[in-house]
Amino acid sequence: MNRRDFIIGSLLALGGTPLLASCKEKKQTEKTTATDQKGEAKMKVLMINGSAHEKGCTYTALSTVAAALQEEGIDSEIVQLGGEPYRDCIGCRACRKLGKCVFDDDIVNKLVEKAKSADGFIFGTPVYYSHPSGRLLSVLDRAFYSGGAAFAYKPAAAVASARRAGTIASIDVINKHFTINNMPVISSTYWNEVHGNTPEDVLQDKEGLQTMRNLGKNMAWALKLIDEGKKLDIAAPVPESGARTDFIR
Repeated sequence: MNRRDFIIGSLLALGGTPLLASCKEKKQTEKTTATDQKGEAKMKVLMINGSAHEKGCTYTALSTVAAALQEEGIDSEIVQLGGEPYRDCIGCRACRKLGKCVFDDDIVNKLVEKAKSADGFIFGTPVYYSHPSGRLLSVLDRAFYSGGAAFAYKPAAAVASARRAGTIASIDVINKHFTINNMPVISSTYWNEVHGNTPEDVLQDKEGLQTMRNLGKNMAWALKLIDEGKKLDIAAPVPESGARTDFIR
């Protein structure tokens, strides 16, 4: 009797067929888990919460997207901007020489560093007077102006949270950062919005949560397609540059 047959015989004697089946199932689960962990380490979506409230309505929406990504084997991280003030871009162009934003005392340069290793992005915002939060726009303007290469050719989406209205205008403003920077925009089955005045309200927005889940699935699908393209040596296109229209002339 060889070692394999001896082990199988011993398992049958100790616990019968159920114990043997349990061992086989455990082995298969460990194999699957290892594969999943490898996949999660490979692709990651960086999410930015532009709300001052750490776990408010915007966070609830982003967390729903994150759960859908996780089911597809994609990891994610939610970065909270918090309530502290952020400088706006002053157009000094110092980043052209420094390779980073000249203001190095807040999250912007750290965010660009995170973006370099991220595969996709989702930017979430509450709605203030039918526009995104000022802190999110200040961070995005400086991050994209000083480190746009870290975001280019990576898929992105905007998510907005409101009690009632203003979401479409807010999403449109954020999307413009993507469409000027060679980034595929990920859509869903409705506008990427949730409604509610509290996280508990958002959890009752069944269609909004469904939209967030579908957004996560669509983001995962796009990331997997891009990953397969890289394996086939399909590189991102090299854009033309140099032409600048002057509307005065």
